[in-house]
Amino acid sequence: MKEINDYDQNDTSFFIDKAKPKTLADLDIKLPEAGPTRVVSLRLPLNLLNKLKAYSTDIDMPYQAYIKYLLNKGLKQDLAKEIKKDTLGKD
Repeated sequence: MKEINDYDQNDTSFFIDKAKPKTLADLDIKLPEAGPTRVVSLRLPLNLLNKLKAYSTDIDMPYQAYIKYLLNKGLKQDLAKEIKKDTLGKD
């Protein structure tokens, strides 16, 4: 803790050589790769959002996770219908 206070209270800019800037690789720091998710903005009617939040609270699931669950479930159902329709249409 003393070391942290020393750095906070004293000028340490002389440690930095502006002529030779360091990169993260020089410091052996690796940034994490981009995650498998993306941030999206989705506009929902307030009434629908409130229902989603209320129900997700009842089932003890964060509402954003519940939205992802519903999207995944609906997409699987739609894809299964398309596959079934394509299979039946080929006969």
